[in-house]
Amino acid sequence: MEGRLDALEPLDARQFVIAVRRLADSLNYGTDHSRFLGSGIEYVQSRGYQYGDPVRSIDWRITARTGRVHVKEYDTPKTIPCWLLIDTSASMTIGSAPRTKYAIALQLAGGIALACLDRVSPVGVLAVGGREFRVDPTLSKPRIFQWLLQLRHFRYDEPTTLGRRIQELVPTLRNRALVIVLSDLHDADALPRIELLAQVHDCVVLQLRDPAEDGLRGAGLVRAREPETGRRFATTGRKSWTDQATVTARLRRAGVDHLVVPVEKPFLHRVRDFLESRGVLSRGAR
Repeated sequence: MEGRLDALEPLDARQFVIAVRRLADSLNYGTDHSRFLGSGIEYVQSRGYQYGDPVRSIDWRITARTGRVHVKEYDTPKTIPCWLLIDTSASMTIGSAPRTKYAIALQLAGGIALACLDRVSPVGVLAVGGREFRVDPTLSKPRIFQWLLQLRHFRYDEPTTLGRRIQELVPTLRNRALVIVLSDLHDADALPRIELLAQVHDCVVLQLRDPAEDGLRGAGLVRAREPETGRRFATTGRKSWTDQATVTARLRRAGVDHLVVPVEKPFLHRVRDFLESRGVLSRGAR
């Protein structure tokens, strides 16, 4: 069974794009300047000429004023690619809140992608559900909106493949990368793979969480079915559907920047403060 996010939200494609742009603007990261000097785009300073400096870099105004040859130095951007791992599995598309985990994850992914592009950091995307969807790192904003609109299509029967997708992605990353996971972490193989990933790459996990996953307090024994696998299980209203404390502790020990995003609460300021305080996107401009 297939659907579209705009069937769940009163946003057409144009409104969705506007919402993503506003989210990116509200993140308000600005631009970090590289500490590396050399040939680049933005002028930094002028210095005395040294043997071997190219003639085209001579600062003729200061040279004429001082009588000594000076050359211009420019800011040289050094960036690492950002990979967005977006969970498209069934558990992301259904929930008890007005907005699903998937709807929020996709909007956050779009805002983060545009913020990365403003810092001249190429952005790649990988779906970690049942579909084959991968876009290699790009600096093209039109391409970013293209995959965003494609991912608005979703299925209610996709399995979760987060752990396997990470395992497949790692060998293709030849250099250090910033990997941002947007998922509910329902894949049992996800945590071990994320822990290994964080040993080599910068890793951030934005964990989307529905209020139903915090347990049905006082409900006694509850029988349920996992939407992605069809597996039936039983739990009680005295504990969570997943052991969140264990997840948080393991990610912290692995050095992973981790934020739980409750879908029933305002999320923008929490995500913005988290990314700013951890300096997440500044890792893309070295």
